[in-house]
Amino acid sequence: MKTLKVAAIQQTCGNDRAKNLQDTCNYIREAAKKGVQLILLQELHNGVYFCKNEEHKFFDWAESIPGPTTDTIAALAKELKVIIVSSLFERRAAGIYHNTAVVLEKDGTIAGKYRKMHIPDDPGFYEKFYFTPGDLGFTPIETSVGKLGVLVCWDQWYPEAARLMALAGADLLLYPTAIAWLAGENEDENQRQRDAWITVQRAHAVANGIPVIVANRVAYEENDLFPGKGLTFWGSSFIAGPQGEFLAQASTDKPEILIAEIDMTRSEKVRRYWPFLRDRRIDEFGDLTKRFRD
Repeated sequence: MKTLKVAAIQQTCGNDRAKNLQDTCNYIREAAKKGVQLILLQELHNGVYFCKNEEHKFFDWAESIPGPTTDTIAALAKELKVIIVSSLFERRAAGIYHNTAVVLEKDGTIAGKYRKMHIPDDPGFYEKFYFTPGDLGFTPIETSVGKLGVLVCWDQWYPEAARLMALAGADLLLYPTAIAWLAGENEDENQRQRDAWITVQRAHAVANGIPVIVANRVAYEENDLFPGKGLTFWGSSFIAGPQGEFLAQASTDKPEILIAEIDMTRSEKVRRYWPFLRDRRIDEFGDLTKRFRD
């Protein structure tokens, strides 16, 4: 049995971006002390989730890759000999910004990056104002522990994204996330949303026979333009095996370092018993490239 010890870091974020990054680094150090080899950080972990409104000032938060944050995380990865998946607001060029995940190898090099492909535009989540859709495709990132199928938040609802990562040889699916309840929503609706979010990602593990790691932020973040209309990030980070089984689950209301050991040989066994990839009717799937079948 070949095992991989992984961690998902679920943290709170405030307006002090330097403190947020320092907190992240402290969590990474704590996880590394426990023998973790791969660490997933939450979406846009340097600050509050700024997409609650459309404000031009937040473009100043974007940074280049490589840049200040990747330099900091890379130095830590090299020092601790761990692989870290970071999530940043990338300034690619003037007027072109992405929501980007960066994989730092344990020697401190950038193993690769993924730019978020599906960009939401919903109340409280006005990401289309800030982010250009990704253009790097659904390509796993090769690392010393395997091929990482890194996707970001809204991507997690799309089975096609998970499938394409699996078909390209991903050994794991990783989802840095910032998902929350809107203020004033019905509690029953809140729970349905959270349950659906967990279910769909576990389903990606099942359908593709590979483990899933999810890191979500946690706690209430105020809306500066509309006080009392902020977002409550529901945490609930989790790690699941290739049959969707929970290996570890975090709380809904506090920061945590979620750790689990993944048996990297199980995907082979699971796919032998559940040969979903073998039995796909790829000759009949052409219409998947259409918006809708009229």
